[in-house]
Amino acid sequence: MPDRRPTIVLVHGAFADGASWAPVTRHLLDRGFDVLVPPVPNRTLSGDAAYIRSVVERIDGPVVLAGHSYGGAVITVAGLAANVSALVYVAGYVLEEGESLGQLQGGFPESDLAAHLVQTGTPADGPEFSVEIEAFGEVFAAGLDPGTARVLAVSQRPLAGAAFGEPAAAAAWRTRPAWGIVASADRTINPDVERFGYRRAGIQHVVELDGPHLLMQTHAAEVAKVISDAADTH
Repeated sequence: MPDRRPTIVLVHGAFADGASWAPVTRHLLDRGFDVLVPPVPNRTLSGDAAYIRSVVERIDGPVVLAGHSYGGAVITVAGLAANVSALVYVAGYVLEEGESLGQLQGGFPESDLAAHLVQTGTPADGPEFSVEIEAFGEVFAAGLDPGTARVLAVSQRPLAGAAFGEPAAAAAWRTRPAWGIVASADRTINPDVERFGYRRAGIQHVVELDGPHLLMQTHAAEVAKVISDAADTH
């Protein structure tokens, strides 16, 4: 009997939701994969990773975890689930154990995002931040048609400030094969942060796409191919 094909779990990042993965999701479903796109609370790195891990552990069979942006940090921790067979980072943060998002970003020039974050709420667990709606299309959703960018701007999922400073409790890339995609025209994350993380983690399968932060929207076929290659290999 052939090995079971992995289920692909797509993990969105900050200032986005599962809809950010929609074009890639369609490609993967059309290729016959089982796909799940769970919502990420975007509250704390440990809490978000624990939630995604709980989703993964309820899946019967192997899982490929793909994380975009902050979702990369989430899968770095959640990827220790026993049934995770591979990790795919899409314009993602690859943290070392004990390192926070702020520490990783602090070693590089700031992206355009830093000047366009605004506090949009103060829930019980502390302040949360979003991207200025008027700047969202240019900074976060560059390359998308203005109508789509506007919809994404007003439906973004904020990120709690606590998530920026919390260190990663684990680095699953040490024990899981990984793939990486660099968004070379990224204005949300400095592309050198992506390149550094992939290189430090020893990721051998790295693809550079000449596109913006939301590669899943602008380069859906290429992103889906990397993910499906990872799934078919592992």
